[in-house]
Amino acid sequence: MKMQSQALLFGIESSKGNFEGTPFDSTKFHLSVDLGTKSTGKTIGLVTRPFKFGDSTEIEKWMHLQAHFAAGKPVMCNCDFDVVAGSGNDVKLTLLAIQPATATKTAAAAS
Repeated sequence: MKMQSQALLFGIESSKGNFEGTPFDSTKFHLSVDLGTKSTGKTIGLVTRPFKFGDSTEIEKWMHLQAHFAAGKPVMCNCDFDVVAGSGNDVKLTLLAIQPATATKTAAAAS
């Protein structure tokens, strides 16, 4: 099932290379997600989780926001996810598309 959502983006990392003969080329977007419930205790708040999207060149589209991230300001983004059932009660989210929200929303979220 496809789902659209907004999330705060805290960082982006790209990687490209070869590990033991296996090539890799990807970008990870670190988005905020709810901490979730634990069977062993209570939780409050958000954490960031990496979502792979695109190859290592994807980061180039975001380099204009480098100073924004360096100042510790997250960027509000519009995201498209694919949601599928995992094992047990788990849900697997796959990032299908991501783009910064409008400039007004981004500035308000960063304040």
